[in-house]
Amino acid sequence: MTYCVGLLLNEGMVLLSDTRTNAGLDNISTYRKMFTFEDPGERVIVIMTAGSLSVSQTTIAQLREAIDDPEATPDTSIMLAPTLLKVAEIVGATLAKVRAEVDEKLSAMQGASASMIVAGQRKGGAMRLFLIYPEGNFIEATEDTPFLQIGEHKYGKPILDRVVKPTTSLADAVKAVLLSMDSTLRSNLSVGMPLDLAVIEHDVCKVTQKRRIEAGDPAFRAMSEAWSNALRDGFARIVI
Repeated sequence: MTYCVGLLLNEGMVLLSDTRTNAGLDNISTYRKMFTFEDPGERVIVIMTAGSLSVSQTTIAQLREAIDDPEATPDTSIMLAPTLLKVAEIVGATLAKVRAEVDEKLSAMQGASASMIVAGQRKGGAMRLFLIYPEGNFIEATEDTPFLQIGEHKYGKPILDRVVKPTTSLADAVKAVLLSMDSTLRSNLSVGMPLDLAVIEHDVCKVTQKRRIEAGDPAFRAMSEAWSNALRDGFARIVI
């Protein structure tokens, strides 16, 4: 399993994913779950994936192939699509098609599925954030719910519900997603380091901050310890 989270804010977007893939306790691997497509200054798209590795990797491969196709059109390439809504439609259609193909090959076994978060902006357009379901349909982040999650999301959701608003600064948003991930890492062994973090500032149309956080990262460890201490202190002060 995995955990990915994306925030849509007035100042920009913040995206975070883990990299753990496991097929049992004795078969744990590291695979990137965040993929970036850029034409700096013109268009930026970031896709994060959760679920079946065969489905998600094949979907990303087919999206890249469509981009490189010399006969690509706005209906087939996410880098030519006229809007981010059309990007979400292309990703959703590709995901649904791949899932159906993999399910057919694995018909004698349990079906495979994946979900994705698509974030981005094109020059002159609004920043948009979508959650793509395995069936290819999707929902979009709004001012009322300015974040989306896939994978093992329940452990990291409470802090996002409490602190994230459209007016949240990018610095505080980075802190929020990292603490959300920290809570998930502590509660679920199927989510693991290293982590991939990306920040897209409003109207820049490129990834403005990209960072891989390895296991043992001193800044992440210090933040985790400070959060644990703050929770313990807060708990001790509550009187019932």
